[in-house]
Amino acid sequence: MMELPLLFAKGLGIGLALAAPVGPVGAMCIRKAITVGRLSAITSGLGAATADAFYGAVAAFGLTAVSSYLVQYQTPATFVGGLFLLWLSYKFLSSARQNASAGEALTSTGLWSGYLATFLLTMTNPATILSFLAIFAGIGFVGASDPMASVTLVIGVFLGSALWWFILAFLTVELQKRIGGRFATFANIASSLIIGLFGIAALVSLIL
Repeated sequence: MMELPLLFAKGLGIGLALAAPVGPVGAMCIRKAITVGRLSAITSGLGAATADAFYGAVAAFGLTAVSSYLVQYQTPATFVGGLFLLWLSYKFLSSARQNASAGEALTSTGLWSGYLATFLLTMTNPATILSFLAIFAGIGFVGASDPMASVTLVIGVFLGSALWWFILAFLTVELQKRIGGRFATFANIASSLIIGLFGIAALVSLIL
């Protein structure tokens, strides 16, 4: 078994690598950073990080019954997730057309709704468990019988994913400060369209 610090570092890298690619959650966080602020974007990102940690825990602890159950319902989960993305895209585009650079109020309700939205959105992809199983096998992790090793790896995954959302939120706000309203308008509309495209892709994947 690997030493715990090395295992934590690998978990950190896995979480960062899985979170970084452009996707609907990234687009949502960019929009949150522009319209509400840095804290709202980070809170929304933490919802995705929590879901990543959950799937990572299922894989790390070898919970085959849970993983089989979740993968079994991948199709309806993808359908619900696709519809949810299309609804979000429509909602965001409607507000962007009204005033793309207008700020929204920062409230505790808004923070929790953003967290919950990205958590549920990430949870609609149960196949993520298979990705974690493959990655863990690739790094030589066989720690289902070692709870401390599994916990260490999962904590690393969560913090690595969370780190990306901190980075994305700060970069987005800094770009907005430097470029101004033009960036806010472009990023707001572009992020809304990206979310919609991912929703369409999810529904099309069910047909194909």
